[in-house]
Amino acid sequence: MIKIVIIGSGNVAQHLINAFSKSDEIEITQVFSRRKESVVPLLDSSKITDNFNDLAEADLYIIAVSDDAIKTVSSQLPFENRLVVHTSGSVPLDSLDKKNRRGIFYPLQTFTKNVEVDFRPIPICLESENESDFDLLEKVAQSISNNAFKSDEKQRKALHISAVFVNNFVNLMYQIGNEICEENKVPFEILKPLILETVNKVMTLSPKEAQTGPAKRNDKQTIEAHLDFLSNENHATIYKILTQSIQNNGK
Repeated sequence: MIKIVIIGSGNVAQHLINAFSKSDEIEITQVFSRRKESVVPLLDSSKITDNFNDLAEADLYIIAVSDDAIKTVSSQLPFENRLVVHTSGSVPLDSLDKKNRRGIFYPLQTFTKNVEVDFRPIPICLESENESDFDLLEKVAQSISNNAFKSDEKQRKALHISAVFVNNFVNLMYQIGNEICEENKVPFEILKPLILETVNKVMTLSPKEAQTGPAKRNDKQTIEAHLDFLSNENHATIYKILTQSIQNNGK
């Protein structure tokens, strides 16, 4: 049984707690949380602490906090030469305090509180400073996921930036579409079959091959009509930038 301490209580921490709790290979020895009430529903309260000095001994310590807090949290850990990892896609491994053995345990997925996810298909990117620590991280990852793989810092950063484009930025497009629908008293639900078809297409085609629309066809009259219709200046600016980008991509 691999013993784990999770440090944090946000979205990623809570989903990891849920996932590891279902594994027969992992024991969650303890969770550190400054807000104990946020994780009380997930495990026995006796396993929750808000004091770094009370951290239990474990095989692995997973820091699942905001990117800006990782360096500070790792420097506050009151022990040395234990395996400590963080879950960020963009923070370098050397942001972790060098008094401990360092690594990365980055699940590439979007997490929302109270929305259950299946960890099995989720890619988990792993890094470590030595091979034996990587072997342990791989075992931990494989206990909850079928898709664990080794990555370096540049690859992880590329994946994280790509994820921002395909997830966060795309979700903003949904938000804008929803706002336009609401302004014109049209149900956003009407667009959901189109959203699903767009996602399904990139499962079998490259994104470039799947691209359609007035920008791809260079339908100038349609593009101008759309811009005339948009009353929100920010929406119009985004429309122009994306249209130009699609057209440049086709050259």
